[in-house]
Amino acid sequence: MTVLGKSELVKLVESQKSIYPFDYELFDGDGYVLTVREEVVLNYLEHRNVISHEVIFTPPDLVGHLTAKSKFGRLGLSFLNSVKVHSGFVGRLALELVNLNNERSPITIRRGDPLIHIEFDTRQGTPSPYAGQYMFQYLNDDECAMYSKLLVEKYNNLFQREDLEKKVKARVRF
Repeated sequence: MTVLGKSELVKLVESQKSIYPFDYELFDGDGYVLTVREEVVLNYLEHRNVISHEVIFTPPDLVGHLTAKSKFGRLGLSFLNSVKVHSGFVGRLALELVNLNNERSPITIRRGDPLIHIEFDTRQGTPSPYAGQYMFQYLNDDECAMYSKLLVEKYNNLFQREDLEKKVKARVRF
């Protein structure tokens, strides 16, 4: 596998909305730094699913990988998710976080704080896009329409309009 560098990732984001919305300042050398949708305070030993501000679309020829920013790790914030974003997935990420701070003090994550790195690696072999229950999670109707159109137009051999419509109706909502 090969990690997409900044120049290739910018092209991907601009052409396929692999990160939406995005801020050029949040691209780093090997990926992008995701932020959270809403400010959250985690008390000691509290576990929360915190939703990313950005929508992620992982094209079928790529796999996304997540790593926590060390700033929050040093405060005692632990990231519990698996570190993979499946090929073909579209949605906001539910970031499973727990506060393990040694001083037992709360940790605040503000909207716009750089929280989690995402990088995209190339994959080989026949595409097997994500088909699970979290497709289109936390997207509004306009975002669902935008990504459904993109998937059908660009990847019509992998995504069928009728299947996508069912997933849109069954999606996890805010």
